[in-house]
Amino acid sequence: MHKQRETDTRTSPRSPRIFYGYWMVAFAFLCLTVCIGCGSFSFSLFVKPLESALGWSRGEIMVGFTIFWVMMGVGSPLVGRLIDRQGARRVIPLGAAVMGLGFVVVSMAHDLYLFYLGYVLVGSGAAGIGPVPSSAVVSNWFKKKRGTAIGIMSAGIGAGGVVMAPVANYLLGSYGWRTTYFVIALIVWAAVIPLSLLVVRTRPSDMGLNPDNVQNLDGEAEAQAKSVKLSGLTLRQSMVTSAFWLIVVSYFLSNGSVMGGFQGQVPNLNDIGFPTATAAVALGAIGLGSGVGKVVFGWLCDRMEPRLASAIGMSLQCAGFFVLLQLRSDSPMALIWAYALLMGFGSGSWLPTMSMLVSRSFGLKYYGAVFGVVNLAQSIGTATAPLVAGMMYDSMGTYYWAFVLFTALYVISLPAVLLVRRPKQSA
Repeated sequence: MHKQRETDTRTSPRSPRIFYGYWMVAFAFLCLTVCIGCGSFSFSLFVKPLESALGWSRGEIMVGFTIFWVMMGVGSPLVGRLIDRQGARRVIPLGAAVMGLGFVVVSMAHDLYLFYLGYVLVGSGAAGIGPVPSSAVVSNWFKKKRGTAIGIMSAGIGAGGVVMAPVANYLLGSYGWRTTYFVIALIVWAAVIPLSLLVVRTRPSDMGLNPDNVQNLDGEAEAQAKSVKLSGLTLRQSMVTSAFWLIVVSYFLSNGSVMGGFQGQVPNLNDIGFPTATAAVALGAIGLGSGVGKVVFGWLCDRMEPRLASAIGMSLQCAGFFVLLQLRSDSPMALIWAYALLMGFGSGSWLPTMSMLVSRSFGLKYYGAVFGVVNLAQSIGTATAPLVAGMMYDSMGTYYWAFVLFTALYVISLPAVLLVRRPKQSA
């Protein structure tokens, strides 16, 4: 008892001035910046160089984008299980290594099959550094302020566009697409692997700390807090609840709709008579709104039920589609800004609210496995909706009816998320 008391007494004075959980938020922010910035935001910049150099069609090239999101989704359940069992410190470096290797393969591609193989590796590796491990680590380190922490972390997705797209654009103009892909591989390796090995701690208990930096000098109280923190439903138990499937359906449809709208908005604005510069302004406003939205919706999840915060975000997305459907060649610029800000701010809600819904509904003990499957569903929606929009455009000569379809899907996703209730056994 005397020895235990001495150990507990030493813990408090040696607590760092900056809670270590904030370093986990910063690192998770970096992971998402690299993951989405290199894998998704930069992709469109390579379309014309690849088309010009290798003669591939744009449809053939865009298959790589679909492969990226599908593989990141398919890899998420496995990554989640590994996080739960082995910890993020082992998983994240492996994910970064595989993602970087994928970019090296793409940099050497002369045939489509090698290009696709490279993006299989890029997407698989991205699963190991993306939303699943990032949200799992941050969720473990925070309880009362978990939503805000997840929101700040999620803003790394928007930062990926702000940082990596200009970097890739500069490298493409100066060195060509092969060198650019290789440099992106080096960026992934250098930014993520050393820090993940040196900094990452999956849970506060790995450092003798508690979530939110709560100080417990009573050994019994600390043990009890640890027991509560590690409670939760297994993946199998979660999958037999209505809450799980309501979350899956809601984010599959809403995230698919958003991505389908994003990928079609620039050519749609061009088709109805707006210059590319105007479309670029809309994209920038969406990125800004999304970054702000992620932080705000994370903050909201600490102050209201995550399902309500999610419903607000989806309502804003739906309103954005309504505005998009009203755009004509003579529409004022204010209408485009209204669409971009509504859609951008609303789309920022998805990762903070989805993460909080999973942790609040099913607990943290098996969060990685459960969130991994939910992320698989939303990734499939994200990957397939742009293809649906493209096929509808090819058959009808307009994106209008694709946008009508995406707007109509909120009739399902909104009620679904509002019906989510935490299973009693997970409390």
